Amino acid sequence: MADSSVEYRPLIRDLPLGDRPRERLHHHGASALSNPELLAILLRVGSSRESAIAQATRLLARFDGLPGLARASFNELCTQHGVGDAKAAQIKAALELGKRFLASEPQERALVQSPRDVANLLQAEMGLLEQEHLRVILLDTRNRVLGLPEVYKGNLNTAVVRVAELFRDAVRENAAALIVVHNHPSGDPEPSQDDVRITEQIVEAGRLLGVDVLDHVVLARQGFVSLRERGLGFGTA
Repeated sequence: MADSSVEYRPLIRDLPLGDRPRERLHHHGASALSNPELLAILLRVGSSRESAIAQATRLLARFDGLPGLARASFNELCTQHGVGDAKAAQIKAALELGKRFLASEPQERALVQSPRDVANLLQAEMGLLEQEHLRVILLDTRNRVLGLPEVYKGNLNTAVVRVAELFRDAVRENAAALIVVHNHPSGDPEPSQDDVRITEQIVEAGRLLGVDVLDHVVLARQGFVSLRERGLGFGTA
């Protein structure tokens, strides 16, 4: 008799055709897929315990998204359930190709010109995180993305966030501007008073360092909020 305590997770082949990652990519393009869906295509198959999408979602959560997955060693990936040498090699190869593409074709880098562009870039990855993460989008003089470093993880407040850390990568990459992005695990993107105070400190530090702070965007399951559009933390500038 089957163990009724085992949770059933449908395989990709059990999903309707329109919900399968490969079919969605074929009909709607790669940009329409979430990070877990794209990673699931690389993994190809899951395991007896989970589908490729469930496995991809677990890996992204375990390593705190794509940047963490890129930093993970080959051996670290292989220790994860259902990931052997072949899957680890596929993941590392795909991420390295992405890095090399950005390095060789700067004109193809993503453009960020509005809060909606920020959400399109990061909401699928950050909107479902269970902890608060703070990242900065580093931009060149044409608002093309230079990098997306994560600078903090945990409950954000003015007592623990060191503003100087937000600018470390910006100075190293000679970024002309940056956008601060963090998520609200509660699902509500409404900025808190701490969010506003931190924004004020970041904007002031940016003025001193000559790095334009264009916005602070809060992402959540229920949407996103631009503090600049709300006039919060940016004064009258």
